[in-house]
Amino acid sequence: MTKALYLDCHAGIAGDMLLSALVDLGAHPEDIESELKKLPLDQFKLHFQKRVKQGIHAMTLNIDVKESNHHRHVNDIFKMIDDSTLPERVKYRSKKIFEIIGQAEAKIHGMSFEEVHFHEVGAMDSIIDIIGGCIALEQLGINTLYCSAIPTGHGKIHIAHGIYPIPAPATAEILKGIPIAHFDVQSELTTPTGAAFAKGLVSSFGPFPSATIQHIGYGAGSKDFNFPNILRVIQFDSEFEQQDSVQVIECQIDDMTPEALGDFMNNALEQGALDAYYTPIFMKKSRPSTQLTLICKLHDKIYFEQLILQETSSLGVRSTSVNRKILNRAFKILSTQHGTVSIKFGLQNGKIMKMKPEYEDLKKMAKTTNQPFQVIHNEVLQQLYQTYRIGDILQ
Repeated sequence: MTKALYLDCHAGIAGDMLLSALVDLGAHPEDIESELKKLPLDQFKLHFQKRVKQGIHAMTLNIDVKESNHHRHVNDIFKMIDDSTLPERVKYRSKKIFEIIGQAEAKIHGMSFEEVHFHEVGAMDSIIDIIGGCIALEQLGINTLYCSAIPTGHGKIHIAHGIYPIPAPATAEILKGIPIAHFDVQSELTTPTGAAFAKGLVSSFGPFPSATIQHIGYGAGSKDFNFPNILRVIQFDSEFEQQDSVQVIECQIDDMTPEALGDFMNNALEQGALDAYYTPIFMKKSRPSTQLTLICKLHDKIYFEQLILQETSSLGVRSTSVNRKILNRAFKILSTQHGTVSIKFGLQNGKIMKMKPEYEDLKKMAKTTNQPFQVIHNEVLQQLYQTYRIGDILQ
């Protein structure tokens, strides 16, 4: 059995809404503030209080802060987190969210990741939202997160670089591959910080899974609308495998180069395909050919059918809806002599069925230590199997 959290983003998601919702769920504000003060930040005070949003009682957050007007680079924020005594999983999750925002900003402004000025993300309130949210998740013992489709709103927004359409450039970049829900509201409903939380920490997107609800928390946004501007978080114990339906789209291709096929697969996965792969086959006239198989959510069927017709040489596609069963997933941080690694667990009835270290973490560790990838991989696996055992209940 593992603690899981569902983010019901009917009115969007922002960092302060999530932190407020987690406090309403049961995280302790005093402990969050105490943990945050382990960081070299300017003086601040967190004020959580209940407000009524269109008849719904929800938690809100106001931050009193005395902040100097300096910009922070991504490496400054990473060093601040690394040098702290925060729990390892809090460090990992926080850095992952900052990294997602930094990569989006770097791409938009045409600069390297290290050059990004966190003039907005580096502000005190955003640091508190991100790291405070990860602290609250750790307090509550949340291992796995799920999320609804995310509405962005529409209209115009004033940002540091001028007036832009909603979603803001960074938000749109971060939300690539994430299902968007239409909500006809002329206002920004989802911020870059909220989008990065979803992108970095959520295992899967869709409707609420079959489960028994344990606790519910409500976090209110600062704006008032004619609907409850709240984020609802639902805690449940994830005991069984997930079951859902997905769309399988296939076609045969015999006249595209390997380079073009590889480019299409990368693009499809970036656009949110659950999986894509090629199978070598023989077609009529004994021609060697390739079968493309793409798996996506049911609601993405039309989009990916059109993508295949536009970007491959195929003149048609076949689509089939199939059922699938998935082991529950959970993540934990493993501390090694070379640094920390995120471990992905596959669980059934709370028992460990599968476990493996995240490849990207191993790759970074090998590069940082200047050691062969296989050496790092073997050392981490040895420590992993000394720490956890297949069949044990994941604590």
